[in-house]
Amino acid sequence: MSTSPRPGRAPSRERNPVGGHVPVAGGLARTGLAHAAAIGAEAVQVFVANPRGWATPPGSREQDEAFRKGCAERGLRAYVHAPYLINPGSHTPDTAERSVRSLRHSLERGRQIGALGVVVHTGSATGGRAPEAALRQVRELLLPLLEDLTGPDAPWLLLEPTAGQGASLCSLAGHLGPYLDALDRHPRVGICLDTCHAFAAGHDLTAPGGTKALLDELVSVAGEKRLRLIHANDSVAAAGSRLDRHANIGAGRIGSEPFAELFRHPATEGVPLVIETPGGTEGHAADVARLKELRAAAAR
Repeated sequence: MSTSPRPGRAPSRERNPVGGHVPVAGGLARTGLAHAAAIGAEAVQVFVANPRGWATPPGSREQDEAFRKGCAERGLRAYVHAPYLINPGSHTPDTAERSVRSLRHSLERGRQIGALGVVVHTGSATGGRAPEAALRQVRELLLPLLEDLTGPDAPWLLLEPTAGQGASLCSLAGHLGPYLDALDRHPRVGICLDTCHAFAAGHDLTAPGGTKALLDELVSVAGEKRLRLIHANDSVAAAGSRLDRHANIGAGRIGSEPFAELFRHPATEGVPLVIETPGGTEGHAADVARLKELRAAAAR
């Protein structure tokens, strides 16, 4: 499958919309859409609950409707990131129960605001349990949630491999196979690839062809069209460090070229790139602009 543009074709945002995670304190639409405009976003990611807590707030119908309308008018693709505490592999019953409740909330709120997907970290096998035992629990807890993802407005559940800290269930691309198998490779389960996580977990994107090798393996293990979102983050730490420390695009250990390679691989066709980098509005705008430059260069 060729990704080469036709002669004279202008770079297209549809090939890979670029955007960022936006703040929503003060109002999903009021704050989030303003930040999206300020950084030149074509795609946005939001939290619909405290990312470091278990609360499940109902949201505002007025802000939800304004956000949906604003995204439609601006052509923004929207995504939700579920709270970080969620761990369907936890050996602690209370954590497992809260994880289900929190993820169900994110999925329901994602539907309400018109999100295309809900990103969740894949979790870890705590309490010294074997990964196989933790994955059996993942299956038990998540399959019922997946069965509720029906209808055209249902978001995808997007699994985000971690940087490999602790007893991570999924960090390298190869780990996605058993995880997806545990979920019967459900048709509404996709992948969110975080470049910093992949790099820290051991995929050296700076090696010749490193990004291509990662994407090729991801397609081989997960299947085509599972990749639905990319978290485009450079890394403060070295490859294989297992340290999740995001850096601005081109300012970390990954550098710019691996991000340019993302725009050339068939597996990323139509997949948005969302930054989660430091620097506030100014830094985010610079990162979005840099990714757009790389996208334009790849289209030439």
